[in-house]
Amino acid sequence: MRTSPPAVRSHPVRTRHPLVALAAGLCLLGTACAGSDDAGTGGSTADDDAARTDGGYPLTLENCGTTLTFEQPPERVVVMDGASVAEVSTLLALGQEDRIVSNQQSYGMSEIDGRAEAIDRLPTGGVETNDAHDIPREAMLGLTPDLVLSTTAYGFDSTNGFATREDLAAVGADTYISPQGCDQDTSSMTVEDSYTLLTELGAVFGVPEAAEEIVAASRERVATVENAVEGRDRPAVMVLFSNMSMGANEFSAVAVNGIYDDILASAGGTNVFAGTTDGSFADLSRETVAATDVEALVVISFNDPDAESYAQDLLKEFPQWPAAQNDTYTVLSDSAYLGPDNDEAIERIARMLHPDAF
Repeated sequence: MRTSPPAVRSHPVRTRHPLVALAAGLCLLGTACAGSDDAGTGGSTADDDAARTDGGYPLTLENCGTTLTFEQPPERVVVMDGASVAEVSTLLALGQEDRIVSNQQSYGMSEIDGRAEAIDRLPTGGVETNDAHDIPREAMLGLTPDLVLSTTAYGFDSTNGFATREDLAAVGADTYISPQGCDQDTSSMTVEDSYTLLTELGAVFGVPEAAEEIVAASRERVATVENAVEGRDRPAVMVLFSNMSMGANEFSAVAVNGIYDDILASAGGTNVFAGTTDGSFADLSRETVAATDVEALVVISFNDPDAESYAQDLLKEFPQWPAAQNDTYTVLSDSAYLGPDNDEAIERIARMLHPDAF
């Protein structure tokens, strides 16, 4: 049955992306796209690649084929859109919002109390975005950043009108691509990548202890949920984005693989459409969806202010689903993506699937 979510929590804080822009953000939401020569290749892990002196700096980090060296915390940070809030949410969780000179990430909503409002207060740098719905090359260089964050290599691809990593290095700016974003195929992303993002940015900004505390608290919360649902039946869950089209069929934004399945596994569920594609999203016909026994529904809002109505309408459209008969659904936004709050999504889904376990 539909259950009330647990109380939202707050991370410490110091103080547009419309759906029509989706075409520019498909790669960034997790579909497999061609890599960029400008961005380099190869991944990074916090444990192996961050080398620090006893004083914290200099810090050396291998990031998607580029070696970054930080002598001090960055002071002029630009956060590219990337159809994400992973990077800006991580900076807010780490208390680094005062270092942001331009943020382009926003969903206008969040599971975390005060997060959306905190993002709205951040400066945008007065940037006019380009046709790819992000910061064009000349505007980026005009911001004089010392660090630019991008969810994937897409944000540093010159064919999209963006400044390359080489362009930015030439003016003294470092560039960081988040975990699993090197080749723009995030179908292998897991919750561990969210922890890597926290750990690496914690080191870059000289607040590793803050990152460690957030990661430890998240791991503990996830372990508590996993213990609560251990040994129970694992309902078949459909995960999809509300009011979004990403392919030829009526249901083309159905999430499979990657971080979505990892979150479901910890919450005590399984993806009912697992194995239908190698990528992060399945493109399904209405007939296929109607013929599938969906036991629970997770609707993810990507800048959709009425995702709740979308979920309810979907259950009415398919009354044969066990999910519809039992009113078993939940609506999420930023906690379901790469970022500091995957434990929130895991607990909310687990409480929906196994309410008597809590």
